[in-house]
Amino acid sequence: MKRKKEAWYDTIKNIGTVEEKQIKINMPRYYGWNSLIIKEHVIPYNSLSHAQHCTRTHIVNESGLPAYYNNIISNEELDSIVQAIKNDIENSIIFEYCFRRRECEMEPDEFPLEENVKALDNKVKMEEMISKALIHRINRTILVHLARKNLHLLHAEVDFEPRLEASWVMGGIPPPNKIRKFRESLDFLKETVDDPMNLNVQYIGQPVLHLRHKHPLREIIPLSECENPALDVPTFDFHPKVLAYFMERRHLTNIPGFWPGDKNEFGLLSYHNCTHLQTRPEAFNDTSTALTVQAILASYSWLLSQACYQGFSTFNDITYPLTTQTVITNGQLWSFFVYQLNTTLTHSEHVDENPKRNICWITEPMKLFDKIEDEKVHGLNEEVLKTLIKFYVNAPEERIDVNLKPYLGQSVKLVADIEHDEKRNWLETRYKHIVSNRPKHRRIPEIYDWQRIYLLKHKTRPLDKKREPWQFGINMFKRTLDDHQPAYIPRCLRKNPKKRSIGRWAKTYYP
Repeated sequence: MKRKKEAWYDTIKNIGTVEEKQIKINMPRYYGWNSLIIKEHVIPYNSLSHAQHCTRTHIVNESGLPAYYNNIISNEELDSIVQAIKNDIENSIIFEYCFRRRECEMEPDEFPLEENVKALDNKVKMEEMISKALIHRINRTILVHLARKNLHLLHAEVDFEPRLEASWVMGGIPPPNKIRKFRESLDFLKETVDDPMNLNVQYIGQPVLHLRHKHPLREIIPLSECENPALDVPTFDFHPKVLAYFMERRHLTNIPGFWPGDKNEFGLLSYHNCTHLQTRPEAFNDTSTALTVQAILASYSWLLSQACYQGFSTFNDITYPLTTQTVITNGQLWSFFVYQLNTTLTHSEHVDENPKRNICWITEPMKLFDKIEDEKVHGLNEEVLKTLIKFYVNAPEERIDVNLKPYLGQSVKLVADIEHDEKRNWLETRYKHIVSNRPKHRRIPEIYDWQRIYLLKHKTRPLDKKREPWQFGINMFKRTLDDHQPAYIPRCLRKNPKKRSIGRWAKTYYP
């Protein structure tokens, strides 16, 4: 079994294009993989150890940014930039909080709500709109002031509310009773009854803004130092459903906010809001922990999806580190994070034996301002602006003597590079269809409750005709992606219409 998996991992590594690698990962399941769904704004209580375990992340104990940021810009220049943008930032805050009318932007409720529920819902929506608008204004202000002297900002690309999705395989999950009974029923699996199993994870993010560049950010620490045993990563020996996460059957997708082939394929900075804190019970008293969980999952997912566009995957480890900068805010409260991705192997035995760790630096939440009274900002915190400026000034650089895409083809790295028109168009259409995760035209097979009661448990209908696949011992969820009838070609469109049996079905180009 292990040899078969390793052979499949090598097959994925040897595929030459980004899109075909993603299709190959989804090939074993026609209806998609049964996956753990993690959404950005759904953060269960006491889930920090799980977030670190499933992403193999070490959190630096000392609060604050890495020492690397102390020398990124001089104090005199930093102070002058803060003074130059200070008034514009204050005006943006006053406009968004005091003058901008948002009644027309509020969407009507789909159904009647109680007064207290409606008030909380409106408060969350209002905070989300204000935080998004303020992020856009602050980003525009800083870019205008810094782009002249920092050319990497001039060439950077800005994405508003991009689509962020990432998937990986997490190991070390204790098998449930259903899996244990199945293993006990087979002689060659009895020795592995208690062995941990893998679990597919699908992250769905909601970033407010992304900045991207054609070159990656510099590494904070060398790749060799991330193997230090002192960088501890907690273990989580429970099924994630104990944290109230849920499972869903879907195709695994990796989308960092853009499609393969974009020249600006490395992240500089990402903004996220934290409106989920409004609905978080006060008894939890874990604002800082919830923000850390959100930052770890968002940063890891963005870097992992970028790594997939470089030819790596959750089965094929990256050969060089990737770094990103993350900002989480609700408009007033600002938190800053720096994340370095050193490994993507978290499946099977790698969850315990992989010596590499991903590293996250965090800062304590800081207030951008104390309060707003009489249309004036009181207590503007310049430290927040200084930290933000350091993130923007941090310039990416080209990796010299480093093959950024070692597992992609020499001349054909994308489906768009394929010269064969029919194959290129088919793969492009199929890839976009898979990542859309649209439901199938026909219903997904299932065992209905009445069938489970009267046919399986009590067997009260012995004369009923067998019609369902499960009645013949067929597991429909193991149907492969290419197990379907190809598209029919009308006779008038065939190359040789006089021959009935030749050219009736369109070609498929599954990897």
